[in-house]
Amino acid sequence: MWLRDLLVVALTLVSGATDAVGFTRLGGVFTSVMTGNMVLLGISAGRRDGSLAIHTGVAFLCYVAGTLLGGRIAGRPRPDQALWPREVTIALYVELAVFAIFTVVWEATGAAPGTTAALCLLGVNAVALGMQSGAVLRFGVNGLSTTYLTGTLTTVIASLSSGRSTKVSGRSVAVLCALVAGAALGAVLALHAPREAPLALVVPLIAVIAGSFELHHHFPDVK
Repeated sequence: MWLRDLLVVALTLVSGATDAVGFTRLGGVFTSVMTGNMVLLGISAGRRDGSLAIHTGVAFLCYVAGTLLGGRIAGRPRPDQALWPREVTIALYVELAVFAIFTVVWEATGAAPGTTAALCLLGVNAVALGMQSGAVLRFGVNGLSTTYLTGTLTTVIASLSSGRSTKVSGRSVAVLCALVAGAALGAVLALHAPREAPLALVVPLIAVIAGSFELHHHFPDVK
């Protein structure tokens, strides 16, 4: 179980990095924080900012589409499922393919996409993180997420205030730290070494896929 949790933490690095790249280089919106995007959509209405409205709308719709696809591939939780279902790995493979498309277009534009290309790349990344969110739901573990983490933060604070720190709380703290670390890495690369920015998205995801094979190999029957 600790290995599964470690892989989930690594997936959160991907979320943070992808959000940072989207926010700093692709229109100033998020690719996974949909509540934040809803706020930005309201702000765009107040400011009459059509560009912000379009970017938040694209990110929202693509994230929803990705979540539906990821959930369809990964399936629903089952009482007899393995600790890391193979369908989750398959969904992550598809996510990796989506990030490969992002990387190709990003490099083709010299890491300086124009407005239309940036909008398309924003949508591609939102699809990828939506798929990741839908896939993680397959675990069926309450509070286990790599994208919607306000609830995770609330749970950690509540457990600390009650003095009942648990292993779940430790995992949640690690996930939150990974989100910040991934965002920092993604922002640094996007701003100072933009041609290498896709590495912050792809490398942790490849590591997670490799780690899932270790789980399948050494613990094939663990439920």
